[in-house]
Amino acid sequence: MIEKNQFLDLIKVNQKGKFKIYLGMSAGVGKSYRMLQEASALIKNDIDVKIGYIETHQRKETQELVGDLPIIPRKSIFYKGKSLEEMDLKSILQVKPEVVIVDELAHTNIEGGKNEKRWQDVIDILNAGINVISAINIQHIESLNQEVEKITGIKVSETVPDKVILMADEIIQIDLTADELIQRLKEGKIYKEDKIPIALNNFFKIEQLLQLRELANKETAHHLERKISNSLPANVKLRKEKILACISTNPTGTKQILRKTARLASYYQSKWMVLYVQRENENPDRVKLDLQRHLINHFKLATEMGAEVIKVKGNNVADIIFDTALKYDITTICIGKPKISPLDLIFKTSLFDKLLKKMGDTEIDLIIIS
Repeated sequence: MIEKNQFLDLIKVNQKGKFKIYLGMSAGVGKSYRMLQEASALIKNDIDVKIGYIETHQRKETQELVGDLPIIPRKSIFYKGKSLEEMDLKSILQVKPEVVIVDELAHTNIEGGKNEKRWQDVIDILNAGINVISAINIQHIESLNQEVEKITGIKVSETVPDKVILMADEIIQIDLTADELIQRLKEGKIYKEDKIPIALNNFFKIEQLLQLRELANKETAHHLERKISNSLPANVKLRKEKILACISTNPTGTKQILRKTARLASYYQSKWMVLYVQRENENPDRVKLDLQRHLINHFKLATEMGAEVIKVKGNNVADIIFDTALKYDITTICIGKPKISPLDLIFKTSLFDKLLKKMGDTEIDLIIIS
């Protein structure tokens, strides 16, 4: 675990805003509580800390910690007949504290503000030279979205792109065993009494928590490996990975390709690109509108996750993929596993055969994603 005074040292020696994330396997592990503890400790060290946004979820222990900590008031927004509260980004930038606490990193802002997502607010705050301490649960990391859905059966709609997680100078995992977390739930320390049975039958099943905890452990380990790699002398750096994901208009499986490639890029802390080869029969006037919409959404998702999108027209798909890989010094090509029908058998096996033959004399790796 990274000690608190190390983040304090970062604050003192750097001009640009530094970013610390508390990571948990689920709600209730104590991320907000730990952020408030750190805020108090920093204030005792004469650091100007303000609470930009904290979500106590009416948990007694967390509410008590807020106490007299200095808070930048939230702004009220009238939306769909209701008065709602949001973090006041403008006030934070005007007050400009040394450190600001921003909870719920994956939160979607109410319409009408500068940014759609809170993580975009955090980027603005960091760019203004303000240090940020924030929190996120593992299920909100974009590239893990589908994996978490398989584990829990619950689709998480609010996510944070991996590129934002990669910006973190420190990632601290708030770790509890599954048994400890369930005990906290039963004691009413996470949700109110009427919600406990529902939680136990849904997200808080022990086998699911064990898998989510493993994901959180891996993410924290990956962050540490990236830090170690970045601190090595230039002459001992490993091969610099650069990854290319190949997608098509077919909506099935494309998100899986993008998320798995983003995870791979996150692991290697590498640049990655997305290639779409538009064949002659895929001109906009020949492709159904729903497929065009899926393709645009996939481009947007890739960009949000930190990829550069490349669009090339042509019918020789294998040649274009290989030429693109050479042009951009790609080390790994990620491509979807084909679902081959009798009509597709000749074309699709031919594409893979051509691509493999072209790659034969290179050091480019090929990953086939299911």
